[in-house]
Amino acid sequence: MTQNIYDNPEFFAGYSCLGRSIQGLDGAAEWPALRAMLPELRGLDVVDLGCGFGWFCVWACEHGAARVLGLDVSENMLARARAATSDPAVSYARADLEQFDLPAASFGLAYSSLALHYVENLDRLLDTVRGALVPGGHLVFSVEHPIYTAPTHPGWVIDTAGGQTWPVDNYLIEGPRRTDWLANGVIKRHRTVAHYLNALLRHGFVIAHVEEWGPDEAQVAKRPELAIERHRPPFLLVSATRAG
Repeated sequence: MTQNIYDNPEFFAGYSCLGRSIQGLDGAAEWPALRAMLPELRGLDVVDLGCGFGWFCVWACEHGAARVLGLDVSENMLARARAATSDPAVSYARADLEQFDLPAASFGLAYSSLALHYVENLDRLLDTVRGALVPGGHLVFSVEHPIYTAPTHPGWVIDTAGGQTWPVDNYLIEGPRRTDWLANGVIKRHRTVAHYLNALLRHGFVIAHVEEWGPDEAQVAKRPELAIERHRPPFLLVSATRAG
């Protein structure tokens, strides 16, 4: 079972204070880039893998999706999502992304934001998603960039020249990495960029777009605290379609 860190009271309290938790999609600096990778939503059935507070589920219905199913392992997340959602076209269900199933050929879009790096068995998930998409259906997701998941250190360190660096530790050695972010003992699954892309190809997806996201100059001018994110990409964004 996926580590359900979001039902840890300490973690959930900290997560609820983040900008993206308070402001929704507009609080996520990578959202404009991720939004640009989405297909036309009008009439699509959509599944959100790791839906969190349901921000994307509601947005998708507001932008034409016929039906949206939000899945999350966290009861805390689902309770918040249900409380904030009134659209009857949006439904939520508790699901472990390590073990879940979906009806065959039922969705035009599978979406996931910053959830798949918690999943150990990525192959099973991609196989499930491919089967649940209609032919030509879309998978759009973001994960923490592998450069970001590779460090074992919790934050920035100072190099000998007095500048800030992000130490990359054993990038090519994949597997669980423990980090103390918002709470102690958070487990994320480190895998390389090549691993993500080859897994998609192996499971019958055609890769449409890959972005190693970082803030542009306009975003940094508006939010100077994002400047540190230009030293290395914090997120990997991928768009793919089901072949056949």
